[in-house]
Amino acid sequence: MTTTETLSVREMGLRARRAARVLRSLPTDRKAAALHAVARELRAREAGILAANARDVAAAQAAGLPAPMVARLRLDAPALAAIARDVEAVAALPDPVGETTPERTLPSGIRVSQRRVPLGVLGVIYESRPNVTVDVAALALMSGNAVILRGGKETVSSNAALEEAIRAGLASEGVPAEAVQVIRDPARERMLELLRLDDLVDAIIPRGGAGLHRYCVENATVPVIVGGIGVVHIYLDESFTRDPADVERAARLVHNAKVQKPSACNALDTLLIHRGALPALPALARDLMAAGVTLRADPPALATLRSAGLDAEPASEADYGTEFLSLTASIRTVPGLDEALDFIAAHGNHTDVILTRDPAQAERFVADVDSAAVMVNASPRFNDGGQLGLGAEVAISTQKLHARGPMGLRELTTTKWVVVGDGQVRA
Repeated sequence: MTTTETLSVREMGLRARRAARVLRSLPTDRKAAALHAVARELRAREAGILAANARDVAAAQAAGLPAPMVARLRLDAPALAAIARDVEAVAALPDPVGETTPERTLPSGIRVSQRRVPLGVLGVIYESRPNVTVDVAALALMSGNAVILRGGKETVSSNAALEEAIRAGLASEGVPAEAVQVIRDPARERMLELLRLDDLVDAIIPRGGAGLHRYCVENATVPVIVGGIGVVHIYLDESFTRDPADVERAARLVHNAKVQKPSACNALDTLLIHRGALPALPALARDLMAAGVTLRADPPALATLRSAGLDAEPASEADYGTEFLSLTASIRTVPGLDEALDFIAAHGNHTDVILTRDPAQAERFVADVDSAAVMVNASPRFNDGGQLGLGAEVAISTQKLHARGPMGLRELTTTKWVVVGDGQVRA
């Protein structure tokens, strides 16, 4: 089995393209068997993988990387075991490849249908988390795609060890190891080569901060699927605060949206509150502040909080439209649904929530908000492939082409027309 360590990015692309031709028609049971083999290799190579990860962690700490980034980078035995289980879970997901629409016979006599097929070769660029290497490899393989992975410079040793385990698992089942390749050279020039490999790579999927997405969009000649960036809003309608039990539900939901995982792209950024619901705001704010959340509020909300003895900060206009990715949230008071919809139209596109007991308000919100996910009386943290029944995800797309929302197996495929005739010619 050839190592990818010394290959050029172009050579990796050529090998990925050859592997993709094999994967395109690989039966579901063969793909599942390969993934189970990958899980076995991850377990068998635990010591080597954790040693490689320890080198990355030590280098990151020596370089002064922030503690949260070091935490995202770190692997231990339970985490690696969970990654192996996730691979097996992907193997059990329904395979979308080969699904065919009902055949129609047209007046010309030709029979036409559409068949679901893999995209081909994916380029995935990401930061920090070594588990992404395995997650994406598993999803790519199960959907019949080859993938070239480019992780951050802080994960070079971890990704190399994980790549070796993945490729060994594939090879043991007779699946081309070149289906999964990791660019080990962290130089930005290698990433740029991948972004411009449009004759061999079918789609680029970046996972990371706004700067990474912007760099990919501005420099790629390969189509880029942008996602994971966006401001998350919850609009609290007055109707959801008339019952004390609803106020308690709202407090629990807002707390979950902000505190459970503040660094996630689907965590709350801005609470929009109907001015008639302001009396309920202190109940929501106390739970947030107890968890260490800094609140930045507009004048009506700030006055309400301070009169309740809660020391929030004044909000600036820059606090609206900001994806905080931390224990900070902004609050904006609105006269009603129209103003909430206008605000979200100006700042949103990722995940937006309404808390309301008015079905008409809920339906209008769902119809008018143009975001990847729109939710009624539920936490925005549910905008996730696993939570929405996809099993797993490569990313959350916030664009409208080719996919929108969490990208699972089906979103890593496209369709082709199949036409069957008996010698027909076009008149």
